[in-house]
Amino acid sequence: MADLQEELNTTAEAGELDKPPAPPEPVAEPLPVREPDPQPETRCARAHALLTAHPVADGYSGLPRKLRELPWYDFETGDSGLESDIPRLREGRVGAQFWSVHVPEGTSPDRAVGTTLEQIDLVKHVVDAHPEGLRLARNASEAADARNCGRIATLIGPAQGGALGDSLGTLRALHSLGLCAVTLSGTSWAGADGLTTFGEEVVREMNRLGVLADLSGASEATARRVLAVSKAPVIFTRSGARALREHPANLGDDLLAAVGAAKGLCLVPLAAERTGPSVRDVADHLDRVRRVAGPECVGLSGTYDAAEAHPEGLGDASCYPRLVAELLERDWSEAELALLTWGNVQRALRGADFTARAARERRAASTATIERLDG
Repeated sequence: MADLQEELNTTAEAGELDKPPAPPEPVAEPLPVREPDPQPETRCARAHALLTAHPVADGYSGLPRKLRELPWYDFETGDSGLESDIPRLREGRVGAQFWSVHVPEGTSPDRAVGTTLEQIDLVKHVVDAHPEGLRLARNASEAADARNCGRIATLIGPAQGGALGDSLGTLRALHSLGLCAVTLSGTSWAGADGLTTFGEEVVREMNRLGVLADLSGASEATARRVLAVSKAPVIFTRSGARALREHPANLGDDLLAAVGAAKGLCLVPLAAERTGPSVRDVADHLDRVRRVAGPECVGLSGTYDAAEAHPEGLGDASCYPRLVAELLERDWSEAELALLTWGNVQRALRGADFTARAARERRAASTATIERLDG
């Protein structure tokens, strides 16, 4: 019986072997491994780390005028309602800042020079009173030295063109006091039709001195002529992209392309009226300027303490890491961010210094007057 059972089993097994083999179970292809998007906390940490290595060179602060209006302030502890006192500047990783000495609108021409001098005097007083936090700088080397010593480099300017009083001697005197930039708008020699003959001489003398030409608010004709005449980089201290937001100080794509070709610098303001009400709006402007002018021609301008409303989330100088975190989310490389925050302003300052050294070997101080050239 056992032999019969064994034979039946053997037959059954043979029958099983005669059947076609079952197809193999499909093996699922492994899904490609995708890196998870960085969490906000990770981006924030990366932003802080990047800004520690490459701090912000802020292209425009209204502190001199704001401090003149305050009956009292405490710049050291941050208790007086300023948008960019030392604690906030340090928290925002600001390594350098241009302190505007623009005069209030409506100031008579005969008071413009005096008011500018008073503001320069105030800047020096504030810097001297806070030697552990601030250090006056006139050029790229001094700004870098201040940063390396743990100080915030304070650069004087821009001043308004009207503060020159149509005098190249006044320009030289202001430069000797530390002035680094002049805004070429609102003058008889830099208007809607461009530069006059005297205006071109002003630009050449600024090149000889190492004073940067600020073209924010200048007419397009003036901007294009300065780009052609200047041997040093020019800057736009408070200009966004006009394609994204209509504002007189913002630049069209054609002009942004010209700025890029001339290796100038467009400093995008953190000002709601010019760039929009949110961090993303500011980032959109930075994206546009980077794409049209190039990553080496875009920078930042806080416009803090300048009576400007700021985008939500960027209310004071401590907020720069939020903006950098937004740009990290948009795939800005660390090299591009290093240019944006620090490198591009340093390049403009170095370019102005190199141009000045070369120009002083070729020409003496100009004795031109507006009466002789434009009269």
